[in-house]
Amino acid sequence: MNAEKNEGKEVKKLSMLIVAIVVLILIIAGGGYYIYHQKEQINDITQAFDLDKEMLEDEYNELSLQYEGYKFEVGNDSLVALLSTEQAKVQRLLEELRTVKASNSKRINELKKELATLRSIMRNYVMQIDSLNAANEQLKQENKEVVKKFQQASSTAARLTKDKEKLTERVTLASKLDAAAISVTPVNSRGKTVDRIKRMEQFVIKFTITKNITAPVGEKTVYVRIMKPDDDILVKNRTNVFGFEGKEINYSIKRVIEYEGEELPVVMYWDIEEFLSPGTYRVDIFADGNLIGKKSFTLDK
Repeated sequence: MNAEKNEGKEVKKLSMLIVAIVVLILIIAGGGYYIYHQKEQINDITQAFDLDKEMLEDEYNELSLQYEGYKFEVGNDSLVALLSTEQAKVQRLLEELRTVKASNSKRINELKKELATLRSIMRNYVMQIDSLNAANEQLKQENKEVVKKFQQASSTAARLTKDKEKLTERVTLASKLDAAAISVTPVNSRGKTVDRIKRMEQFVIKFTITKNITAPVGEKTVYVRIMKPDDDILVKNRTNVFGFEGKEINYSIKRVIEYEGEELPVVMYWDIEEFLSPGTYRVDIFADGNLIGKKSFTLDK
């Protein structure tokens, strides 16, 4: 009996031990699962923190690039300086963000708030930039209109100047004297016309100043140049010159006349004292700084 009792007790103890072992195994397994589950949750949370930090860094980078872009758009030095200051602040906070641990949720949240503030400041700058751009566009348009009006005014002034020049030229041409019916007659000492050079004593130069009511009236000096076949000018003195087209040129004969706007006959004389060669000669007549007539004639031996 006692042996059976003892055996029953042993069996009971063994059963309890087995139960205890099973319970212990279950507890260990449950603890291991809990620890594994917690570790997975921690890994998920860590990855979420890392991703959140990475996204925040990207947003800071994007904001810094926006500041950089707007700096090139703006032509206002003061505004560029302000944008540069804000961009430097963004860069400083970005550098801090890169050194902050992803698990430091408190500082990460503070940096998020800083980012929101910086974006708000950026929006204000964007409004100013848009306003400046609009003002610049308006100024450009106004400048184009001013330039266009100036060009039109310049074109009108140039046209009026050209018209005035043409009118002045016409008036000048209209008021220019004209020598007509020019003749050159070689004569001997008795005033008779001769053909041979050796008998010639004088050239009688006749012409008529035509009527011109637009020409200035009054005393005028008429100059005559007699040009030889070799283009040399017959002169009594090489100091006998007058002004023509900005130069001083020699003349053969000069005479002062009184012109009243009506037709006026003029006779001038050249005493032949030099050797004359055969060939074609030319007489040019000048008055008021203009060439008013010319005539060619030929001398034979």
